[in-house]
Amino acid sequence: MASPRCHLLVLLLLQLMLLLFHPVKSHDEEETLLRDINKYRASLNLSPLTENKDADCIAEQVADQFEKQPCSNTTGANSAPGAEIQLANYPAILHQCHLNTINTKDVAIIPACVPNLVPTLVLSNFTGSHYSRYLKDSKYTEAGISAEDDWIVVVLTTNAPVAAAGTAVGGNSVPRNPTNSASKAGPSSHLLSLFLVLVLVLFS
Repeated sequence: MASPRCHLLVLLLLQLMLLLFHPVKSHDEEETLLRDINKYRASLNLSPLTENKDADCIAEQVADQFEKQPCSNTTGANSAPGAEIQLANYPAILHQCHLNTINTKDVAIIPACVPNLVPTLVLSNFTGSHYSRYLKDSKYTEAGISAEDDWIVVVLTTNAPVAAAGTAVGGNSVPRNPTNSASKAGPSSHLLSLFLVLVLVLFS
């Protein structure tokens, strides 16, 4: 009969595998979309978007909020221009993602909801909707992308330095007064915790 220690080890290994492979899949979707958007911009003779880590942070926080919302004809790229979901805690998100160090003047947040995040459908949600005006705008030079479940969020930024940034969420203005917000632990921190527990069990 298997010992309790063996059962614990199996459970820990399963959790490690789940946490390890989900972010990889999500990261692949994000890289694919950035590559496809840059191909689209190249066809318009626009410079490619480069990855911005702080924009990635904003995209991740926004995607986390949309994660449990179902896709509908009034969400994401399907919504009417100027009718995007308002983010009440957006100032806190900016603060959490270190807006004071981000070298941007304008930020545009454009979310899309696509079942199973099929790459071709994801791209068309950005290039074939009112979101395309952001992708066609040469002032945007950097981007951050994050995917959660059926949602994928693109954050576009410029590289003009200012003290604070104005923002559009699908074209809507958002307040600009940062407030304190506790950092959210990401998958990597959970992996580290599980790894440490696994080591303790093995050597106890």
